[in-house]
Order: sequence, then C-alpha cells, then structure tokens
Amino acid sequence: MRRGSKVEWLAAGIVPLLAAIGIVAALGAGAAREEGAAKPPPIRIACFDIAGTGDSGISARNMKKCLDPSPDFTFKTVTAEEIRGNALSKIDVLICPGGSGSKQASTLDVEGCKAIRQFVQNGGGYVGFCAGSYLASANYTWSLGILNAKVVDREHWARGTGDVTLKMTAEGKRILGATDEIVTCYYGQGPLLAPGSSTDVPAYQVLATYNSEMAKKGAPTGVMIGTTAIAAGNYGKGRVLCFSPHPEKTKGLEDYVRRAVRWAAGKN
Repeated sequence: MRRGSKVEWLAAGIVPLLAAIGIVAALGAGAAREEGAAKPPPIRIACFDIAGTGDSGISARNMKKCLDPSPDFTFKTVTAEEIRGNALSKIDVLICPGGSGSKQASTLDVEGCKAIRQFVQNGGGYVGFCAGSYLASANYTWSLGILNAKVVDREHWARGTGDVTLKMTAEGKRILGATDEIVTCYYGQGPLLAPGSSTDVPAYQVLATYNSEMAKKGAPTGVMIGTTAIAAGNYGKGRVLCFSPHPEKTKGLEDYVRRAVRWAAGKN
C-alpha cells in the first residue's frame, strides 16, 4: 500500500471516531449540566393564623388544599406573636385570609402591622382574601395601607354571601390563568374596592371587577357591579395581590391561589 493511501485510510477511520467521541462527550456534558442545575427552591408561604389553631383552622385548611398538590410551595401557619418576632424573615409570601380585618389588625397590634409593612417594603409578597384585603387597603385607621385602595359603601359591608360573577381583565387572565372572561366565585362580604388617593403607594392594577352583585341585609342595589374584585399592586420592593371574594372556597378556582402566590413572590 502506498504511504499516501495508508494515511488517507487512517484519516478516514479516525475522523468519524473523533466525531463520535465528541458527540458523546457533548451529550454527557449536557446531561451533567442538566443534573447539576439547581432546582429553584420552593416558595415559602405562611398563612396568618389569628386564632392560633394551626393547620386545623378552616382558613389554613382552605389555603393548604389549594397549595399542597404542588411541590413549588412550602406551607405553614404563623401567629401574630410570631409575626411580631422574626417569622417573616423566613418566608417569601404572607397570606392573610378571611375573617375580620379589624380583628386581624388588633391582634397583630401596631408592631405586627409594622412588621408586615416592612416585610413587603423589603420585597416580600402579600396575598389577601376578603378580610385580608380589608386589612391591606388604605381605607381604615387600622389598615396596613399597602394597597392603594379605598372601600366603597363601608356602611353595608355585611351585604350577604353567595356566588357572584366576576369580569376578568386581560391582566387578570394573564396573572391568574383565567380562560373565561366571566367567572363565578363565592363571595363572603369582602370589600368593594376602588382606587385610593395615596400619593406614596402606586395605583393598583384591576384584575377583575364584579359583574353581578350581592345586596342583602339592607345593602343598596346598583353599587357593587363594576367595583374592583381582584387587585394587584406594588408596595416598595414587594407585591400585593388582594381578592375580595373567595377563590380558595370555589371549586375550580384553586389555581388562582397558586398563581397569586407565584406572582406575589415575583415568579410570574
């Protein structure tokens, strides 16, 4: 065999072999990078437990059933005393559930309310449901003022309970994953929100308005429709999302809770 032919023969065998080795090495490196890539840590959630009943409380149970199926979250309850301590430094999102906004505020006391404001100001997330939305508003002397919202028709806050319809905005669909414009949700005397007048807190985004109304117990008709049912805003470096109604109590809307938490944590 001529010398040139031998060289050509060797090259013809070695080049494909080297190429194959390169492909295998690249695939191996890619797999190693994928395996070595750090999985995002779960979002640490605490639900304010005004009664100190822990996970057995109805509010905690409702929230937990919405969040538990996902490995993206860790969930615990937190008392007012713990909030006044350093509990908020160990979480990403605080949920303030239904109940009584004024009682939540009085149980938290001045120091607890201050701790929540500081938490959100520094980048924490806040998700309020019904009473938790009253608490977040800028309407009462006891309000946190972390959502630039006032409450419409305060006199008739106890306007009844039952299913109502919401009209989702484009931003509400995006954040909460709603596919329909009109959504049915359980209502339990939550605040009828409207833009507030604070010059220190940015205006909120409307995610949904009330498309039907609850007007029992002497509450006037023609007031509720068009008011804000779901709002999202910023406070300092943090995010605030408030539900006037109760998606956590409405079959089929559990994902709204998960998406609200992700948004509040800055993951959406």
